[in-house]
Amino acid sequence: MESRTQTTLVAAFRNKPDAQAAADDLRANGFANNDIYVSSVDENETSTQHLEGKKKNWFTSLFSHDDARDQVVYDTAIRGGRTVISVQAGEKNLDTAVDILNNHSPVDVHSEAGELATGKRAGAAGGATTSGATTSAQAASRSIPVVQEELRVGKRPVMRGGVRVYTRVVDQPVEENVRLREEKVNVERQPVNRPVNETDLKTGSEQVIEVQEFAEEPVVSKNARVTEEVRVNKQASERTETVRDTVRHTEVDVENLNAGETRAQQQSIPEDDFRRQFARTHGDSGLSYEDYAPAYRYGYDMASNPKYRGRDFNQVESELRSDYGRRYPTNTWDKMKDSVRYGWDKVTGRARSASASR
Repeated sequence: MESRTQTTLVAAFRNKPDAQAAADDLRANGFANNDIYVSSVDENETSTQHLEGKKKNWFTSLFSHDDARDQVVYDTAIRGGRTVISVQAGEKNLDTAVDILNNHSPVDVHSEAGELATGKRAGAAGGATTSGATTSAQAASRSIPVVQEELRVGKRPVMRGGVRVYTRVVDQPVEENVRLREEKVNVERQPVNRPVNETDLKTGSEQVIEVQEFAEEPVVSKNARVTEEVRVNKQASERTETVRDTVRHTEVDVENLNAGETRAQQQSIPEDDFRRQFARTHGDSGLSYEDYAPAYRYGYDMASNPKYRGRDFNQVESELRSDYGRRYPTNTWDKMKDSVRYGWDKVTGRARSASASR
């Protein structure tokens, strides 16, 4: 996600018409009415607040506790008849807002405060003698938050799976074959015709003979035995996992401006040269120059940035790729790289030297 930084610019003007002209100029350049606030003391007002927009009690919200001195200085300027204007600006239109405020000749409220403290009062013409660049540095206050994200990695238990064991008793039909013995007594009468002997006479006495019959029948008994054991346990192991993510932070580049010149005057972007190079290189790409213009200007601005000044393009390409992707997420670096490099080389002199050699 692209991070956005809002900056509050504050400037003081000699009178309300000058401040109103600056506010109108800001609106004409695309700044919303609710982002512009003007504070002054009118002849018929006892309050120190005159608002344009919808936000009230804006003055004290402009300054933090660390900026208490600035709050006193600007409050003194308002009570002294000056008109203070503030504007909310983003990264893309910050320089435009600074240039517009400077073009309408803001006064140096810090110098005026020092003169009041020593018993002197600067006249209306005193502010006009201050150069535009000096006025910008002293009359326009800005608050730039520097943000740094930190990566915090924790851990939590997450169920990946498991085992559920059920036990139950099941009746299973079984059968077994067994051989059974069974006895049966048979009585047979057989006719004979022989003489009687002594043995026959002995057996003829009274006697009882008993013969029993036996049979086998199955007898069933059951014996339970443990034939298997199911054991359930867990084994714990540890591993190291590398967590990769991105954190955002605010980078603040400070560039000193030459006296009497705005940034637009210092960096006279060679648009005509860029258009000619676009026609030679990308004229048949199906896109317009406006599609490639941000890439040319980006390379030109980065080569002029003190952070990259004196460094070779190949050394900083990875940094430029990441920064360009954050600023222009819809334009791919691979498509716009040549245009960015051409803008870079215009500052370092390589494109100019190549043109001279041809």
